[in-house]
Amino acid sequence: MFNRTEPSTRALLFVCLGLTATACTNVNPPSTTPAGSSGSTSTRSASGSSSSASPTTSAAEVAELRPGSGYLIGYLARNELPNSLAMLPPPPVPGSAAAAADEAAYRQTRALKSTPRWALATEDTNLKFPKAAETFSCAMDMNISPEATPHLNMLLRRTLTDAGLATYAAKDSYKRARPFVVMKEPTCAPAEEASLSKDPAYPSGHAALGWAWALVLAELSPEKTDALMARGYAFGQSRVICGYHWQSDVDTGRLVGSAAVARLQTNATFRAQLAAARDEVAQARAKSSKPARNCQSENNAMKAEAAALKAARTGN
Repeated sequence: MFNRTEPSTRALLFVCLGLTATACTNVNPPSTTPAGSSGSTSTRSASGSSSSASPTTSAAEVAELRPGSGYLIGYLARNELPNSLAMLPPPPVPGSAAAAADEAAYRQTRALKSTPRWALATEDTNLKFPKAAETFSCAMDMNISPEATPHLNMLLRRTLTDAGLATYAAKDSYKRARPFVVMKEPTCAPAEEASLSKDPAYPSGHAALGWAWALVLAELSPEKTDALMARGYAFGQSRVICGYHWQSDVDTGRLVGSAAVARLQTNATFRAQLAAARDEVAQARAKSSKPARNCQSENNAMKAEAAALKAARTGN
C-alpha cells in the first residue's frame, strides 16, 4: 500500500513504495526477539540494533520501512510472517460460480454510491497515523491517539505492517486485477486508482489489517468484542464498496489477518506492548475517555448499508 511516487498517500502499504513484496519484506530487519521468547522485550532502532527495554512508543526508534513512507517496521521479521500463498486457495477462476458471486457483490454495492456508507468507506482508505488511530475508537468507546494512548497507537501502527505484508506472497503469485480495473468504473478515491491498478487484489491487505486490529483490540477490551468485530468486518467491506477489492479478496484477507495475530502472540515485544496498551485502556476507562470521532455518523452509515443492499436486491 505504499506508493513510490507519493509516499504520503494511503495507497499500497504492502508494495513498500512500489517494491515487490520480497523487496518490501527485506526492508524489515531480522527479529530482535526470538519467536516464543518470554524474556525481556527489545526495541529496534533505525539502524536495526536492539536493546533490552520496555516497548518503545517512538516512531523514530522503531524506524520506517522506508524513510518518508510513514509506515513503521512491524514486530515480525520477514521469515516470521504467515505465508498467504501456502494457506489460501487460488482466487476464483473467471467464469466460475465464485467469480460470478464476486461480480454480483460488486454490482450490489454500487447502490451505496453517494451515501453515508460510501463516505465511511472513503474514510477507511486512510491508513496514515495519527488519523488512522481513530478508526476503531467508536467501537472501543474511547479516545485513541499518540498522546492519549501511545502504546496502543504503536500497537496499531506495527500490526498494520505485519498483517499487510503477510498478504503479499499470494498477491504477487496470483496478480489478480482489481474490480475497478476490470469494470472500468471509478472508485471512492480516484486519486489512488493509478497506484492501486498496479497492485494485485488477492487477498486484500486492507481487510487483513482491519481484521487484525479488531482481534488485537478485542484482546484489550473483550467486553467490546461484538462492536470491534463488526467494525473490523465493515472495514474490510469498505474495500468492496469502494471498488478496490472483490468480495473473495476481502474474505481471504481476514484469514491472513487472523494468522498474523496468531503469529504475533509468539513475539515478546508485541506481548509487552499489548500489556502496556491494556493498562492504557484501563486508565482511559477510569477517566471516562470518549472518542474524538463522530460515532453517531459512523453507526448510522454501518446500519444504512444493510438497508441499501436489501433494496438493491429486491428493487424496492
